[in-house]
Amino acid sequence: MKILVVDDEQDVKSLFEQRFRKEIKDKEIHLVFAFSGEEALLFMNKHEHEAVLILSDINMPGMSGLDLLKNIKKNYDKPSPIVMMITAYGDDENYNEAMSLGADDFLTKPVDFNQLKEKLKNKYHD
Repeated sequence: MKILVVDDEQDVKSLFEQRFRKEIKDKEIHLVFAFSGEEALLFMNKHEHEAVLILSDINMPGMSGLDLLKNIKKNYDKPSPIVMMITAYGDDENYNEAMSLGADDFLTKPVDFNQLKEKLKNKYHD
């Protein structure tokens, strides 16, 4: 499963690589990183059907995760990738907006990696 992780914080890359070390080694998961919404769209344009799951931060400079979500759900529908939103703010407003825009799931920071792995295994594994 190819996962595109979108977050403006560079240290997210080493965190995800560390937490998914076994799954990466076993070739169950392939992680790709974008550090802005704009960078994520460039990746999607070049690799349209590669990322089956996108984990996106909501609060980023420039294009927000919600703007990215809107764009993905509008322009990538055959098949649409699964989009999980991640935010440090687990408030109802962000949650409701993300869900109304078509988010498939919603996580709060700090990410509970055990919960994320369970979701990936149970809900989104091919």
